[in-house]
Amino acid sequence: MTNDPKKTLRLLMPQWQGGHLPAYHFGAQLLAWLAPPASGPIAEVQVDLPTTGGLPLEIGIVGRSALLRQLHSAQEILNEQTPDRVVILGGDCLVDLAPFAYLNERYEGDLAVLWVDSHPDILTPEHFSHAHAMVLGNLMGEGDADFANTVKRPVKAANIMYAGLDEMSPGEQEFIERHGLRKATPSELAISSEPVLTWLKATGARNVAIHLDLDVLDPAQFRSLLFANPKAAPDAFAGIPQGKMPIADVVRLLRDVAQIADVVGLGITEHLPWDAIALKEMLAALPLLGTSNG
Repeated sequence: MTNDPKKTLRLLMPQWQGGHLPAYHFGAQLLAWLAPPASGPIAEVQVDLPTTGGLPLEIGIVGRSALLRQLHSAQEILNEQTPDRVVILGGDCLVDLAPFAYLNERYEGDLAVLWVDSHPDILTPEHFSHAHAMVLGNLMGEGDADFANTVKRPVKAANIMYAGLDEMSPGEQEFIERHGLRKATPSELAISSEPVLTWLKATGARNVAIHLDLDVLDPAQFRSLLFANPKAAPDAFAGIPQGKMPIADVVRLLRDVAQIADVVGLGITEHLPWDAIALKEMLAALPLLGTSNG
C-alpha cells in the first residue's frame, strides 16, 4: 500500500512500568536509534525515569498512577497530531493501548488488529499485577476500568488475530475460546502466511494495526528478550511460553499483510538489549569515560 509519510507519526514511548523492568526504558531508546530515519513527524511520550526502588502496587496494578498518566499523555499527542498512521517504539506492550484505540476510532471500526506475540495479553489484575499483560483485553473493552474506559470504540473480537501464539494458560485459553479469537501458531506460519491473510480478508477491514512483541522471536536467533536476562534466576521463567518464530517468518508475514491491507499502525515492543545495557554500565565505570572519574 502507498503511504503518505507526512501523515505517519512516529511515537517513542520508553515505558517500563507496565512490565516493572527499568531495562525497557533503554531498550526503547536504542530501538528508536536503530530504526530507519522517520519521514514524518516524531513525538515522544514523557515517561518517568527508572528508579532503583520498586513501584507501588495500586489497586492490583504495579505503577498504576504512572501508567495512567503516560497513557493520557500519549492520547493528548495523538489527538493533537491527528495522524493517519502511527509507528510506536516501546517500551512494554501497554504502549500500544492509546495508539490502537485512537486508530480504531479514527477509522470508525474499520481496523483489524494482528497481535504478533507469544502471549495473549488479556489478563486482569485478578490474575497478574503487570499491566503489559492486559493491553489487548483493554482494547476489547475488558479488564481494569481505568484502562479499558480510555478505549472509546473497543476492537471487535472478529477483527483480532494472534500470530505466533502457541502455549497458554487454561484461563487464557478460556478467554480466547469465549470470544472466538483466531490464532496461528509458529509452525503454521512457517509454512505460509495464508492463515492470517484468510482471516484478514474475511474481516473486510481495509486497515490493519500490527502489534509486534519481540518475544515472539526464537531466542536462538534473537537474545534481546526478557527470557535472556543474565541476572535472572535459572528457573525465573519456568512455565512461561517463549517465542518460536524465526525473524524471516515474521518479516515475510508482515510484508504479506501489507500487500492486502493498509498498515496504519505498527507497534514494536519489549526490546531488552542485555548486552548493550551491560556494555553501557561497564563504560560508565571506566577511567576517563565514567562520570565519576573526572
